[in-house]
Amino acid sequence: MSPNGQYGPYPPADTAVFVGRFTMPRGSFFGTHRHDHHQLAWSVRGLLRVRSEQGVWLLPPSLALWIPAGVPHATGSEGGALLRSPYVDPACCPHIGWTEPTVVQVTALLRALVDHLVRTDLAPRARSRAEAVLLDELRPVPVTSVSVPSPRDPRALAVAGALTADPADARTLADWGAQVGASARTLARLFVAETGLAFGQWRERLRMQAAMPHLAAGLPVEPVAHRVGYASASSFTAAFHRVVGVTPRQYFPVG
Repeated sequence: MSPNGQYGPYPPADTAVFVGRFTMPRGSFFGTHRHDHHQLAWSVRGLLRVRSEQGVWLLPPSLALWIPAGVPHATGSEGGALLRSPYVDPACCPHIGWTEPTVVQVTALLRALVDHLVRTDLAPRARSRAEAVLLDELRPVPVTSVSVPSPRDPRALAVAGALTADPADARTLADWGAQVGASARTLARLFVAETGLAFGQWRERLRMQAAMPHLAAGLPVEPVAHRVGYASASSFTAAFHRVVGVTPRQYFPVG
């Protein structure tokens, strides 16, 4: 890590796009850092977790996150991840005006272009053409952050911790209140004040986060739904779409 809080790699001066390659074992983590170049955070396999002030994203190989230059972020691996992250010189893509992290679809063409640009033997003109096509292939998808803020009050925090350990726990706020020594109304007020979310919204986001590693591992939707507290695949799918913006199978394509 450099003194200014950046992790390598550092793109050569004569290239617009440089593809960094990293292996991230399960549970590994790069702390908060930033880059002078834009980064397209993408993993060939595994589930990548990226956190910034704007939210938290869990990214399967079908999705990547465009992280603008200078934006502090932290990156972790929910499973063994193999990163192929293009770093882009901001001067070479003035047409891309995203100022916040933006999820993009990893098409077959984009994947092929990233693999192509790993090569070091490309002629300058051939490389320039491939870089231009890669930048043209970046298409945002309507995926939202699945951040789950933690409450600070010890009573609400105890509820949050228990639900993190067992997202399928269906106890009501009144039930939780009896356990932690607070009324349902008090707990409801604490969740809104300290997380910005009503308790039901908070628990729904938590369940989506808990479901994603199972979906990324290829488990069918129905057993995943039951693991995180939903009675049916259809109710889970509706909740996933409501929270994330797409269906589970759009987020984790089969095959």
